[in-house]
Amino acid sequence: MPALTDHSLDSLADLLAAAGHKPEHARTVLASFLLNHGRLDAEQLPTVPKAVAALLRERLADRRSRVLVRSPSADGTVKLLVGLDAGGTVESVLMPTLVRPERAAGCVSSQIGCAMGCDFCASTKNAFERNLDAGEIVEQVLHLGREAAESGRRLATLVFMGMGEPMLNLPNVTEAIRRVSDRRLPGISRRMITVSTVGIVPGIDALADSGLNVHLAVSLHAPDDATRARIVPMNRRWDVASIVEATRRYWRTTGRVPVIEYTMLDGVNDSEEQAHLLARLLGGMRAHVNLIPYNAIGPGLSGVTYRPPPMPRMERFLQVLRDARFSAHFRITRGADVNAACGQLRLAVLGAEG
Repeated sequence: MPALTDHSLDSLADLLAAAGHKPEHARTVLASFLLNHGRLDAEQLPTVPKAVAALLRERLADRRSRVLVRSPSADGTVKLLVGLDAGGTVESVLMPTLVRPERAAGCVSSQIGCAMGCDFCASTKNAFERNLDAGEIVEQVLHLGREAAESGRRLATLVFMGMGEPMLNLPNVTEAIRRVSDRRLPGISRRMITVSTVGIVPGIDALADSGLNVHLAVSLHAPDDATRARIVPMNRRWDVASIVEATRRYWRTTGRVPVIEYTMLDGVNDSEEQAHLLARLLGGMRAHVNLIPYNAIGPGLSGVTYRPPPMPRMERFLQVLRDARFSAHFRITRGADVNAACGQLRLAVLGAEG
């Protein structure tokens, strides 16, 4: 049975009109649905005719997913394992913000599993299963919104940095963004939405041309092809230079300053020489470099076990970038006690089941 989350405002209006009802009721229905984080209570819709409420109950479920596991961290992070009626599970994460305690940031998945094969990421360990549809992505946002509300916060920021490669499911990702950021409804501003990619060049260009004007994060992880190909197999398809050039095009087209994600691995990509190479590679482009201390997952697909670098080496890497006048920071590690890195909770649950 389809759900309300499978509809945009316009498609729900079309459904009501086709059934002989006023299409403007769609806005009341979806506004109430979103404000209640995925629950539609007919008693809260006094201006909607009973026949409309009855039609919705007959034809549409509220949702097609449920929270299977809720893992709260001591630092306030909450990781959810969401079960989907169509099959499979995905992870979603809610993170408190440091500056505005009444707000929270959400991280959602775009695929079940991941085909990118990044050697240091847990999402790849159970391989790729399927793309999520737009409704399944929206439902993750609703689950996180309810989680935030129950802790007295509001979901204000959204990142597509969970399981999967968003650019390989771009039609559903962009449709989900349009639904949760529709200005006619309560939702999330597109200024507060970020889409991450391992470097799918056609996807970066398509997102730039979509008109959404959301933020872009590029998981670069190395400034040279030899190193990057060791840890990110997709580099054999699109090399570092082509990825950075696509990122420049996105910056010029949208005016959004891109984020360069760089997971730091001891003895792999953390040398001072590589820091200087990264600075030269990004030269002439405004970018924020987000240095991520590695969150250990055990052996990667190659069998290699990675470690985070010593802090002095990471601090020197950071200083080289700042000396080159780049905005650069260490990402604050969150949720390590609840398997908060991408794919870890799902991997743990699947491992326990199998």
